[in-house]
Amino acid sequence: MNVLFESNPSAHNPNSSPRRRGLHAVLAVLLSAAVASGCAGGVMKPPTGTPEPDKFLFERGTEALAKKRWLVAREYFRELIDTYPQSPNRAEAKLGIGDTYIGEGSAESYVLALNEFKEFLAFYPNSNRAGYAQFKLGMAHFKQMHSADRDQTETREAIKEFTIFVERYPDDPLLEEGKARLREARDRLSQYEYNVGYHYYRSRWCPGAVDRFKALLEKDPEYTHRDSVYFYMGDCYAKANQPALALPYFDRIVQEFETSEHLAEAQKRVDLLKAEIANQAAKKVQ
Repeated sequence: MNVLFESNPSAHNPNSSPRRRGLHAVLAVLLSAAVASGCAGGVMKPPTGTPEPDKFLFERGTEALAKKRWLVAREYFRELIDTYPQSPNRAEAKLGIGDTYIGEGSAESYVLALNEFKEFLAFYPNSNRAGYAQFKLGMAHFKQMHSADRDQTETREAIKEFTIFVERYPDDPLLEEGKARLREARDRLSQYEYNVGYHYYRSRWCPGAVDRFKALLEKDPEYTHRDSVYFYMGDCYAKANQPALALPYFDRIVQEFETSEHLAEAQKRVDLLKAEIANQAAKKVQ
């Protein structure tokens, strides 16, 4: 390759025109791409006489996958699947193809990844890697989730797939990560309700805020940022002169959260509201 370009006199001729030098540069790039393409196409086949050609393909595909060479890895895996249907590595190669699509990270590749993992579960429902395929179904949707103020279709799909994963594969090595991703997806869905409730709170329309916050807690009682929900609900009831209704929300912040931006203020409110409730009770007795 180097000899070819060295033999081109215009590459070193200072009197060569810019246009000709540009043309040679373009030709050089095209030739290099063609050579690379030819080489890439040739290495997808195991060398003649390879004792375990399917294993060879799987190992090369796995190496390429680790290096994030998505297309190269996928071609190795496909060659294995298409040529060696009885290979013990065929199921793993199927998962590998799905992983290459997720790795590419485009809207089209996520759709193709979903198809690969769904096919895996259909072909190998009892595989010890079925949990992995189910987890990756969730991830394919998870990576397409939008912000809380946009369409949440992918978020709902991620929740569905991760819920199946957590319930169906409780002993899977990815269980804790699956639970964490499920929580993130649920938080994303709940964030919309929170944003609306907080908008009402900032607009000083407490009835609307309380309704939204209550709906959020009913649907998602483990919402990660529920300390803020408790605080604003408690504040709404306190402003409405309903200390008995406000107190439990501030108290829940103190009881459920070791760290929270509202913790110190919530503790003050608990003490003040308890004193206020006690005074109201004393007045009634008198």
